[in-house]
Amino acid sequence: MINPVKYNISFGYKRADYDLNKDNKKPVRTSIFYVNDYHGKAINMERTVTASNAFDCYTPQEKTDKLKLASGDIMVGTDIKTNKVAMQFLKFIGVSASAVGNHECDMKSEDFFNEIPNMPATLLACNIKNYDESKLSKYIKKSCIQEINGNKYGIIGTIPSDLISRIKYGKVLQDQDIQPANIDDTIKYIQEEVNKLKSQGIDKIILLSHSGYGYDIKIAQNTEGIDVILGGHSHNLLKGIEKDVNLFNSKSGEPVIITQAGRDGRNFGILNLEFDKDGVITKAQNNIGNTKDFSRNAIAKYIFEKIKGKPEIIGEIRTAPPVLKNDLTDPNPLAYYGADAIKELSGADIALIGAANLRGTVEKGVIDTGVISEISPFKNKIAKINYTEKEIVDAIKYSAKSITTQHNKPGIMQVSGLKYTMTKNGDVTSMSYIDRKGNEHPIDVNNPRTDKIYSTAINEYFSSNNDGYSMLNKYFEATQKYDWDLNYAIEQKIRASKGPIDIIDDGRITITD
Repeated sequence: MINPVKYNISFGYKRADYDLNKDNKKPVRTSIFYVNDYHGKAINMERTVTASNAFDCYTPQEKTDKLKLASGDIMVGTDIKTNKVAMQFLKFIGVSASAVGNHECDMKSEDFFNEIPNMPATLLACNIKNYDESKLSKYIKKSCIQEINGNKYGIIGTIPSDLISRIKYGKVLQDQDIQPANIDDTIKYIQEEVNKLKSQGIDKIILLSHSGYGYDIKIAQNTEGIDVILGGHSHNLLKGIEKDVNLFNSKSGEPVIITQAGRDGRNFGILNLEFDKDGVITKAQNNIGNTKDFSRNAIAKYIFEKIKGKPEIIGEIRTAPPVLKNDLTDPNPLAYYGADAIKELSGADIALIGAANLRGTVEKGVIDTGVISEISPFKNKIAKINYTEKEIVDAIKYSAKSITTQHNKPGIMQVSGLKYTMTKNGDVTSMSYIDRKGNEHPIDVNNPRTDKIYSTAINEYFSSNNDGYSMLNKYFEATQKYDWDLNYAIEQKIRASKGPIDIIDDGRITITD
């Protein structure tokens, strides 16, 4: 069993009197600063730079190897400027290697291959099926070796098995040779890479996984030789170390620690370890830091604004909603405001926004375009599409089941022009259409009409058969395709406001027992 190690601050060890090895050799001490799923959130990146600098400045009492690693989705969307900021962030904090996440692949094929050479970290993915024949092999490695203080670490990466269904331009990238393996084959590829590293005498092995928490557990239990899995993709916040939660035994019985630091750069992690002479972890502690506890780094802020442009103050928030407990399943007042914005700007009857598309928050006080740009960083363009009442009801019923699914994917559907009630079991019990005059018209959720049509504002991602919304797959039938996204609509609505804005929960989505 791994013993916890106490720390006087979150960046390093407190001296303790103990003997770890029977041969009295000192253990190898390792401290890993790790990040995952930042999704292009520049403000949280600026705060993380400050935290990273503090980590660098801390001098442990005992010699300690320090590593900086990322588990993917630091980039997001198709906006090149946002992705350039993400790459600059990795350079600022000194990340040496990163897994390839699905959002690193959001870009169109030509942009993807243009930007990869600028990545400051070594990109890793061992589970691309046709790797040897792909031009990706020039830019993405299966593994790498990092040597610190004479100690060698083998670092392996994985790309998500569900990559193609998770990215806007999946078909384009599939044509460009990105074909991820399923989880069973991924495990085989990982073990092959572990064996290769072991044959070179490397006994401290870290997996940078963008496979998701559930798959990480499966990987930990069905491989041997991996010590740490730094995870991502499923947005879990794994605090501390707890047996059968993020501490498991490998096939050979050795401990494997899994970490993951949530999403959107709200948190980062520091994993401190001790290895014995055989490269087996004997002591560990997993610390989760909150980026809001750190100030925005002035140099990073200046550089990021040089890339993206200086933000403009455009309004004032008088009433801001509280931080959600679960972004994917809680009714979201900011999403309501955004849905109202795209409905008004498009002239549609209703508007739908998938909860997973909302990644930003707003606070009381002045609001600028920089904050708005991070509300939904994906830059998915809005379309107006005619859906039947049944298609709308089916979509909301499907989304409501997120309350009961693993990791709450894909998240509930946030709405404008509709009201609905669902249970904590994910059953939709009632729904109403709210017309332009504010009148409420009940919808029979058990027998929705197929002859009733609603003009609907929705983005190109959810209307293109992504995240399982097959009933909304009508982007090719759009009556209008706009050259603007959710953030633009929110910005215009704020600019048009005559005074301070109240963003409140008006009860349009209700969750009952």
